[in-house]
Amino acid sequence: MARIRNRRKPVAEMNVVPYIDVMLVLLVIFMVTAPMLNQGVKVDLPKVSSEVLPQDNNAQILTISIKADKSYYWNMGSEVDTETAQDTAQKLDELVDAVGKIIAQARSQGKQVQVFVRGDKSVDYGAVMALMGGLQGADVGNVGLITEAP
Repeated sequence: MARIRNRRKPVAEMNVVPYIDVMLVLLVIFMVTAPMLNQGVKVDLPKVSSEVLPQDNNAQILTISIKADKSYYWNMGSEVDTETAQDTAQKLDELVDAVGKIIAQARSQGKQVQVFVRGDKSVDYGAVMALMGGLQGADVGNVGLITEAP
C-alpha cells in the first residue's frame, strides 16, 4: 500500500510576530531610559506665580542689552534685535531715564511696548537685578529675559 503524503505548500505570508516582540522590547527600553536623559543642575527657585509673557504682534519691542563692562545699549523695533545698538548709556540712571521717556512717548501714541533684557554671560546677577529694579521704577510692568542656546 502506498501511502499518500500530504504535502504542505509554502506559506507566502510574512511572520510579523518577532518584529512586534522586538518593537515592544525597544519601547520598554526607551520608556525606562527617557527619564534618565534629563541633565542639569538642581536649583531651588523661589515659588512665584508667573505666566509666559503674551506676544502682541502690534507692540513695539524694546531690547535692552548689558555689556560685560556694565554699560547698556538698546534698540526699539518690531522684533527682538540684539545686534543693533540704537542708543547707549554708561550708567543705569541714564538708561532708566531714557526707557521712561520711550515708554511715556509710546503710551501717549497709544502703542504697547514689550521690554526684553539680554545680559552678557560675564555680567553678575546683581547688575541684572539692578536693571530690573530700575525698569520697575520707570513704570515697566512686563520684562522678558533673553537667553541664548550654548
